[in-house]
Amino acid sequence: MPIPSLNLLALCAAWCALATLAAFFPTLRPLCWWAGAGVLLIALFDLAWSIWERMPGAVRQHAGTLALGAPARVTLLFSWAGQRRPLVKVFDHLPLSCASEMLPAQLRLSCDAPQQLRYRMKPMARGEHHFGPIVVRVRSPWALWWRQHATPCETSIRVFPDFSAIARHALQATSSSTARTGVLKRRRRGEGLDFDQLREYRIGDSPRRIDWKASRRFDKLISREYQDERDQRILLLVDCGRRMGAREAAGADDAAPLSHFDHALDALLLLAHVGLHHGDAVGLMTLGGHSRRLTPKKSVATLSRILHAVYDLQPTLEASDFEQAAQALLRLERKRSLVVILTNLRDEDDAGLLAACRLLGRHHLVLVASLREQALDEACGIHAEDAETLALRAAALEYRERRMATLRRLRQSGVLCLDVQPQELAVATINRYLAIKAEGRL
Repeated sequence: MPIPSLNLLALCAAWCALATLAAFFPTLRPLCWWAGAGVLLIALFDLAWSIWERMPGAVRQHAGTLALGAPARVTLLFSWAGQRRPLVKVFDHLPLSCASEMLPAQLRLSCDAPQQLRYRMKPMARGEHHFGPIVVRVRSPWALWWRQHATPCETSIRVFPDFSAIARHALQATSSSTARTGVLKRRRRGEGLDFDQLREYRIGDSPRRIDWKASRRFDKLISREYQDERDQRILLLVDCGRRMGAREAAGADDAAPLSHFDHALDALLLLAHVGLHHGDAVGLMTLGGHSRRLTPKKSVATLSRILHAVYDLQPTLEASDFEQAAQALLRLERKRSLVVILTNLRDEDDAGLLAACRLLGRHHLVLVASLREQALDEACGIHAEDAETLALRAAALEYRERRMATLRRLRQSGVLCLDVQPQELAVATINRYLAIKAEGRL
């Protein structure tokens, strides 16, 4: 499709000015006609030359999988068969969920070698996304026209949660320096732990840990050393309902705002990573509009299976039925497990969630990890200066009290509970998991 350039528009504007003068000065009329004919012939010749030339070929290169919010580089390759070096303008049709830099761009083509154009993009939403065509505008030889062409180049990308940050927290969770980052390692209590090895007695060891037979054999005190129990099971029950669509700021000014569901997925993947590292089997189940189920396994491919199962999930507009999900989970899994329910607790969840937890508690240890909106804490902490602000603070305090009442009833029923802000959910969930392992509660 030919598009007039600014040069052609300037020529036309000059001819129009000449025609205006010719209307007042008849002696200029022949010059006006010859000038108009010249501009027309030049423009038509330039257009014909541009149409005769073959349009450049375009190919897009990029990684097939990207991380949410992480900048990625895309490379466009252009091949040109003409003899001249035309100026071209390029625009790439990115997925709507991606932000781009350095577009549109300009470059000069050469027949000697393919020309490269690199730009950066940042995916702002998880899931599978598709690129559109590559649009190229080539300037005509006399710079009077732009010839536009859209090269079909349908490619797709898969955007996963940013697992690099999740893995970093996971490594911190299993290192000796975790206290500095908020992931705590607690001393083990009780005897419900797996035997690990024998070692020489150290001051402070419990007398119950002394192995008297080994001590008699080696003629010195020998203690038994235990490790956290392995071969246990973790079932991750993720809420995909409408309550999880609330969004919180991601922390960095240029980062994509994360929904509660995104924070829940980060906590889910981190817990799966750490659980598999500790030798436990990890499974997955969703509720609230999506139905994805993975039986608990502890193979090296389990984390990849979970990641591919949840990367394209988005919160729906459906209400979450916890009791129905609990019944479905019990039909599939009867062996005692740690069931972690990742949700956004609301005050209306009292009856349904409490019934589901009591049902699951007959066979499993239940942990409800709930996200609490930052706006709720802010509303409860504001200073009331007028009637509107006072009403807002009173409503927030009443709502928070109803949520706390629901949490108290859950705890009284033997359910473990977390109620934290979204950015704290991942570390808080790992802390509670490590404490459960240390106490041998499974």
